[in-house]
Amino acid sequence: MVTRVSIDVLRSARVRREQYAGPWFPEPLLTDPYEDPERSAELADSLSMAALLLLERLSPLERAVFVLKEVFGFGFPEIASAVGRSEAACRQLAVRARRHMDAGRPRFEADRREREKLATRFFDALRDGDVEGLRELLAADVQMVGDGGGKAPQLARSIIGADNAARVLASIFPWLVRIDVTVEPHEVNGQPGAIFRDRDNKVLFTLALDVLDGRIQTIRSVINPDKLRHVGPVADAWAVAREVNQARRPTD
Repeated sequence: MVTRVSIDVLRSARVRREQYAGPWFPEPLLTDPYEDPERSAELADSLSMAALLLLERLSPLERAVFVLKEVFGFGFPEIASAVGRSEAACRQLAVRARRHMDAGRPRFEADRREREKLATRFFDALRDGDVEGLRELLAADVQMVGDGGGKAPQLARSIIGADNAARVLASIFPWLVRIDVTVEPHEVNGQPGAIFRDRDNKVLFTLALDVLDGRIQTIRSVINPDKLRHVGPVADAWAVAREVNQARRPTD
């Protein structure tokens, strides 16, 4: 019953995402790498935003079969009963889903310390507006993309390339620091990231970094307030944007 209700929810959610304003990301998941290091490392790829976005590309039936088989370890007779399909059909769905996931899922670096060091350098350069420092940490084809859902100002809908991303980042974040926005390093979806908070300690947005081969491949921000409420009280991002714009205006 739960599986079939979930399939219906997925079908409905897919329709809603087609009408979504701008890029769509799942809610950011905050993980603690020190609570269970081995388990955290094992789940890092599966919890990453990239992997969750791959799951969203599966059909609702493929996703249901994949999760029941790969996550919960059910056999195909049980899966067939749950989704209302034959065992043979479920096997085909599982193979197709696994093929899609394996083909698209990036393999992130296993060395957590190296990723943490790179993230520390990134956030230090971010605070300082250090364009060169940022550029040397970014992959040449890095992509920066944000999910505001039309309910908050986006950092960027989509920016590609190390030069472009470094300049945009360096032009925004030092001004956030000037109006007392703080950076709280945190593992987000199994990858290095941070929670940004306003001066009242309310959540402004999250940032997650996909790291591969010693470089940041993707920077994903979630600023849609509906997706941040589970993290804590949410800031008024529009008010913060207005304050930044005011601070950037030249004075006579």
